[in-house]
Amino acid sequence: MVSSNSAATILLERDVDLEPILKVSDIKQYLYCPRIIYFTYVLPVEKRTTSKMEIGKEEHMKTAKLEGRRRLRVYGLAEGERFFNTPLFSPRLGLEGVLDMYIAVPRGSFPVDFKNTCRLAVNHKYQLLAYALLLEDRLGHPVRGGFIYLIPAGRAVYVEATPEARLYTKRLLGAIRALIRREHFPAVSRSAGRCADCEYKNYCGDVG
Repeated sequence: MVSSNSAATILLERDVDLEPILKVSDIKQYLYCPRIIYFTYVLPVEKRTTSKMEIGKEEHMKTAKLEGRRRLRVYGLAEGERFFNTPLFSPRLGLEGVLDMYIAVPRGSFPVDFKNTCRLAVNHKYQLLAYALLLEDRLGHPVRGGFIYLIPAGRAVYVEATPEARLYTKRLLGAIRALIRREHFPAVSRSAGRCADCEYKNYCGDVG
């Protein structure tokens, strides 16, 4: 005979198993506009590839090719070994992603995310922190921070993985899962300018 507590535990484990594995990019998209998560997981639709997305992919490829010849001085490091396009997965976090690059040095490892933009955005920061959590699970040692490489500016911005930032990153994952679980259609993004180039714009009836 199974006790009520044991039965509840089994049901809880089943619920966790049924939840989708999230992608690191989901954090960036959720902070940009939660509706992207809705159209990805709750009501999947075919998204429109924009010219901005194509340009971003091309710049990523160019940057990766040049990175092997670039000195680590831009990251404030004297030496280290680079690893490119690393697939990462954490069963603990229910999260996966492919990291553009990480740099291994004697005192630790630093994830690097390439961005085709001139300024650091909040959603870029927490996407990088999610990579830091994944890299910790992969390597088995603490990752204290990482870099966002701003391609047009040719500079790297350091983002520290503080306890507060780590906690907020995990809370974002919880919020994304709650949205999917409730099948809730979120309000439109507070920044209407984001809708202009959005690949899901045609599916939002309240966006002009």
